[in-house]
Amino acid sequence: MTRGSTLYVEDLSMSFGDHRVLDGLTLSVDPGESVCVVGPSGAGKTTLLRCLAGLTRPTSGRVRYGDQPLTEPHPDIAVVSQDYRGSLLPWLRAWDNVAFPLQGRGVKKAVRKRRALECLEAVGLPDVGDKYPWQLSGGMQQRVATARGLAYDAPVLLMDEPFGSVDAQSRFDLEDLTLRLRRELGITVLVVTHDIDEAVYLGDRVIVLGGRPTAVLDNLTVPLGPDRDQLTTRADPRFAELRTRVLARIRGEKVPSGPATARA
Repeated sequence: MTRGSTLYVEDLSMSFGDHRVLDGLTLSVDPGESVCVVGPSGAGKTTLLRCLAGLTRPTSGRVRYGDQPLTEPHPDIAVVSQDYRGSLLPWLRAWDNVAFPLQGRGVKKAVRKRRALECLEAVGLPDVGDKYPWQLSGGMQQRVATARGLAYDAPVLLMDEPFGSVDAQSRFDLEDLTLRLRRELGITVLVVTHDIDEAVYLGDRVIVLGGRPTAVLDNLTVPLGPDRDQLTTRADPRFAELRTRVLARIRGEKVPSGPATARA
């Protein structure tokens, strides 16, 4: 069962001084959807995510969560940063790092700890609650950061390049974890990434950004179904076609025709 409301981006533009980064972006993310935003470095993907999180106000246009204008952080929206090393506090144990955001909600310590340990178990780390971040591998630290997002019990999870700093095997494991959590918890997931394969693997839709200033180049449905795995899904000819279409859009090249791209 899905939770939360639809996220809307309406004619959103963002400028820094005379430099226009985002230009008239319009898109939406429905409850329970997994949507990936992909584009080249410098395209403003993180800026868009910060606007969706209520951390940055756009120069023009607006973001809505259901009927509510989103101008500040919302309790229904959690964020997982790309910099897990910087976001985890090295002097706090894993469970305390996960529970840290709950302090601002006035949740009692015993309840915070119980919730944190539940979330660590959900991400496959039932036995690391008393360890410090520096005692964990990079992949495990990223799981702790993900658990912190879950502990907030938010129906919307925004992830900013969440797996870019881990090894390939950890990345695959974390991608599968994201799909599992989305399915089991009924949450909405939006992932900002520069990795095209990751975007196609994780997304029900892939939104392609590009150009100068950045605009939406494509809004691509991924007809690969909810049950995916690293070997079978990536070997599917439709996966290759979709990946090729995204790359062609980013490069400004002609999109090759094929069954999957024709349906999209």
